[in-house]
Order: sequence, then structure tokens, then C-alpha cells
Amino acid sequence: MSGCSTASGRNVTSALLGIDIGTSACKALLLDLQGRVLASADASYPLATPRPGWTEQDPALWIEGARAAVARVLERAGLVEILCIGLSGQMHGLTPLDAAHRVLRPAILWNDQRSHAESEAIVVAAGGEEALLARTNNRMLVGYTGGKILWMQRHEPDLYAQMAVALNPKDYLRLVLTGEVASEVSDASGTGFFDTRERVWATDVIEASGIDPALLPRAPESQEISGRVSRSGAALFGLPEGVPVAGGGGDSVVQTFGSGVIAPGELQTTIGTGGILAAAIDSPRDNPGGRLQMFCNVLPHRWHCMGVSLNAGGAMVWLHEAFYAAAADAAPDFAAIVAEAATSPAGARGLLFLPYLNGERCPYPDPTARGAFIGLTGRHRRSDMARAVMEGVTHALGTMHAVMRPLGIDGTVIKASGGGARSELWRQIQADLFGCEVITTEGAAEGAAFGAALVAGLAVGIWADAVAATAHCRPLTRNTPQVKGAATQHRAHVIYKTLYPALQDSFAQLAELEVANIANQGEGH
Repeated sequence: MSGCSTASGRNVTSALLGIDIGTSACKALLLDLQGRVLASADASYPLATPRPGWTEQDPALWIEGARAAVARVLERAGLVEILCIGLSGQMHGLTPLDAAHRVLRPAILWNDQRSHAESEAIVVAAGGEEALLARTNNRMLVGYTGGKILWMQRHEPDLYAQMAVALNPKDYLRLVLTGEVASEVSDASGTGFFDTRERVWATDVIEASGIDPALLPRAPESQEISGRVSRSGAALFGLPEGVPVAGGGGDSVVQTFGSGVIAPGELQTTIGTGGILAAAIDSPRDNPGGRLQMFCNVLPHRWHCMGVSLNAGGAMVWLHEAFYAAAADAAPDFAAIVAEAATSPAGARGLLFLPYLNGERCPYPDPTARGAFIGLTGRHRRSDMARAVMEGVTHALGTMHAVMRPLGIDGTVIKASGGGARSELWRQIQADLFGCEVITTEGAAEGAAFGAALVAGLAVGIWADAVAATAHCRPLTRNTPQVKGAATQHRAHVIYKTLYPALQDSFAQLAELEVANIANQGEGH
């Protein structure tokens, strides 16, 4: 039943509520039982950068953002009966709480870079990188939650002594909604302290790091009901008391599910600020060198393999600021940049772009990596540089694919998402380089909130299984490889793959030179 009538004769629509705690905004949406979005709304909030490399947020902003977004969707959707709520949010954050569940300090976010030393210390405590990979199947990246907890222990010992619970952002929302302290397997994977093969906390790694495992919440499967809207949660959010709340999922993982990627042969690309290539796999695969991220999927008995680039849409923002902005504060007109890029042929007249403007993560975990145009000549124009940037980001995704293939992870179709998926040209570049069909799907543009709502539907049995749920991820656009474009992209990719290894030492030396220059300027030279 998708709806019923009230005593007054007005129809009530049964719906699922998805809420996503993003870095810059909260998104809420209501999904009917046919997978149609009834209403969606965003509420933005700021983040703080109290020191270079630090990013923090007051968790109260998430709650106010969620309240505002939920209120707007309820107003826009009309009469609805919410059957279940699914949660998603930015991964890897640390929200430290005391025993009374009071926030001890602003949350430390996924892109915070302060915990280099602590992340390395955890690797050493685990017995080295290979030993850590054997336990968690992931490196302890600087962005992960584990290093942040140890940073608090070392640098804010008084606050650390009061900490009783360490939660990810979406799980703090769950606590406020339901009163329950819980996470789920996909977000727990992103702490760096989770045994993703066995889907349990790696308590020996946590203890070896000098951290009490009791700080981490229980982490059931993502589709399990983790609590119900409490009396205080109902009053705060304008929701009925007792509505079940599903585990949900970390944003990167649940968004892949929300694009309908559940089977072998399906890949997802996400071109947002960064770039992601992801796949759902039916068994955990070893992760040699930890170049990929191997997380638990939001589906039981499935895993999530992901390569992450720090540079994708962010490279387009840089391009706009460097070559297109008439004023420093001019808003980017990406459509105009893409239109100009389309006037340059495939291969950008022999110009390649390395997009490593902020270092890189996969397949080259190198904070000293630098961006570069290779092959620039006097005949190249701004349109060629724009095209090269778009192709360079796609080549970076292709290098991730090369790491996945030896693990038996390949793709016969790509489901594209993120802001870059709105560009027909960027979708075509992906189709030509990967040699397969690229499609966009209904709901993917709504982001992780859509996937969270689908998980909520599975949690209360609206759909029998993941196949039935993702049947609502209906195709919207299709791009197929073009013979001439594909031949050009493949030739260019062979060259692209040689560039980072050739320039790696030069990048490291340039990074040292930059540090020296900054030091000299500080000394007044």
C-alpha cells in the first residue's frame, strides 16, 4: 500500500525518510514506495578552520540543519506516514562525547590533516603496515577516525579523560533522534579500527594503540533497526515518536548503493570535489599495499571497494579561478567551461593534465604530488587546457581501475554520479576511456540521502532484497564509447600512466623547496 485515507478523506502517502549529514549541508528527502522522490530539501552550515590543515564543525549545526531540512520536506510533501528513517553522513569524523552524551569539543572532520604522527603511531603499534592490513584490510589514512582519537589523547588529555563515546557525524544524529549509541558496519570501516573481513571491531589494534575499545559504539549491519524516534527526538524534529531508524551508511558507501551498484561488473564514478571509483563485491579481497579502501557494504555479505582521488571537480574550481574568473569572488560557470572544452578534440591536441593539486591518495598515496600540464605548446589554447583537466581527472579514475582489475574487479557498465555526471562531455570521456556504457540513474543526483532511504526500506521489508530496492534506480542518460574518441583516450592513457613515476622525485623536491621558501619568508628573507 502506498497510501491510505484519513478520517477527513485526505490521502496519506507512505514514505521513507533519508537524512544525510554532509560537510557543508544536511539533505533530507522523502521517498514513496515506488522509489519516487516526494520532496527534498537542504540546509547549509559552515565549517571552521581554526589552524592550517584543521577542519572542525560544531555538531549542533548538524542537528539544526537536520531539523530545518526535515521540516521543509514534511511541508513540501503533504500528508505522509513515515515508515522508517535511514541515516547517512560524512565519514571518518570524530564527535567526542562524555558519559552524559555532551559534546566535549567541535567534531574533527574527514579532511582534517592534524593527525599525521598519530596515524603513523597506530601503524607502528599494530606491528607495521602489513600487519595492520592483515587485521583491517585498510591503511590508517590521516583522514580516518583512529588517528583523531589518538590525537585527542596526546594533545587534549583533559578532554580525552572525559570522553566516553566516539561517534561519526551521522551517528550523533542517531543519538539525538533515538537516544541510542550505535553506528553500523560501513561507517565503522572508515575509522581504520574495523576488521572489515569479519565485520567486527579490531579490538587488538585499538588496544595496541593505547585506546579503550569501549569508546567505540556497537556496529551492527546497516539494514538493522538501530533505534526508534524517542519522545525528545519527536519533539525536536517534528516526527512521530516510535518511527524506526535504520543503521544507514557512510556517505561514500550508501551513495554507491543509491546509484544501483550492487552486482559484479558494475562500477560507480563520483566526480565531486574529489573523485571516487567504487564497486560492490561479494567477498573481501586482500588489499596489497593498502592503495584501495576496502569497507563493509551496506548490504550484508557484500563489501565496498573504493579508490579515492583528492582532485576531481576541485580541479575545475582551480581552472576557473586561474583562467576564467573575471573577479576573485566570481561564481564558477562550469557549463561555460565545459562548452569551451568541447571545442577541443579528444586528447586536447596532445595535452595531458596531472590533477594532483592537493597531493593524491589512490593509487599514489603521496601528499607531495603536484599538478602538471604535460605537452603544452604555443598552439594550445584555454579550451585545450579545460579539456585536458576533464580528461586528466578521468585518467586518474582509470589508474584506480588498473589497481582493481588484478583483484578481479572489473566493469561492464559505469553508473556516474556527483556534479561531474551532469556533464555530457565528461560522461562521454569516461565511456571512451573505460570502454563501456556510462549511465546516470534516477535518485543518484540526490546523493547519499536517496541511498539512505533505500536502506530504510530494506530495514522494514518494503522491498524483499537489494535487487528489488535498486530497481528504482532507473536509467536517465546513456553514453556509449565512440571509436575515434576511445582510440585517442587509450593512447593518451598509456602515456599518462608513465608520468607520476617519472616525476615523483621531482614532486618531493619541489615540496621541500616550497617549505624552505616559506621558512625563508618567515625569517624576513
